[in-house]
Amino acid sequence: MDSKFKRKSVALVGTGMVGMSYAYSMLNSPGICDELLLIDINKEKAKGEAMDLNHSLAFLNGSMKIHTGEYKDCKDIDLITICAGIPRKPGDSRLDLLNKNVEIFKSIIVPIMESGFNGTFLLASNPVDVMTYVTQKLSGLDPKKVIGSGTALDTARLRYLLGDCFKVSPRSIHAHVFGEHGDSSFVPWSQAHIGSKPIEDVCKENKEFQSVDLEKIAQNVKVVAADVIKAKKATYYSIGVVLKRITKAILHDENCILDISVMPNGAYGKNDLYIGLPAIVGGDGVSDILELKLREEEKEKLKNTCDIIGDLCHSVKL
Repeated sequence: MDSKFKRKSVALVGTGMVGMSYAYSMLNSPGICDELLLIDINKEKAKGEAMDLNHSLAFLNGSMKIHTGEYKDCKDIDLITICAGIPRKPGDSRLDLLNKNVEIFKSIIVPIMESGFNGTFLLASNPVDVMTYVTQKLSGLDPKKVIGSGTALDTARLRYLLGDCFKVSPRSIHAHVFGEHGDSSFVPWSQAHIGSKPIEDVCKENKEFQSVDLEKIAQNVKVVAADVIKAKKATYYSIGVVLKRITKAILHDENCILDISVMPNGAYGKNDLYIGLPAIVGGDGVSDILELKLREEEKEKLKNTCDIIGDLCHSVKL
């Protein structure tokens, strides 16, 4: 069968708010996948979620087979998205979740690999950089086929805030958040553009924007998640859409550039950790990492965030 007609399948592990926001976003984007398998330790909840999604199919374009299953059913799945784990609570950092979620992942990854699975993993569970590292080590898969949502959501938040500030569509903002999906992340402003014009030049040349504090915007990107959690206890819609976007890039072999959690394999001089960087994402996972020309102070910030996450990755007992 021609590969372009091959049925595309996704397994979602974890049917909490993040997982189901992802599933709902997928359902409302016809053509992304043909089969969605829901897996959860609470089998009744997974069954109920599958039923609820299926009941909307009559009023949607396209079709999707939605059902529940177990890890043993993952052998022929193309992509497994993991949203399982202990959720972040008000006052928690993403890194506080590490030890508990490592134990949960051991009970997930091992039986998945025993099924014969050889597709791609997409991770959303926090701390996502470390959990992606854990998944790669437990699975033994090629690192390019194990990726995390990384700083994709941080970048989406950044582009929204910049678009609002400069009165242009976020889709016309080209800027990145590097590093940890968390407190040590940073924005390399040397690589931030509106269209093809450097944002720093826009600020210098337009009186209206000369007072814009770019570092304050970068700081807001870091704290806005805590604001959402304080207001509504959790964030889920935006990460659901982010995961859907990454899924589309993989299943449809788009080879597009997204800020995801990847193993650098020598890029930026880094190895043996997972960190948020712009990477080319397609049918085989990560095909390449985009190395941008950073300023010296930006290189120092990258070193700092890599040191923090690297130490956590290497402290994990598997």
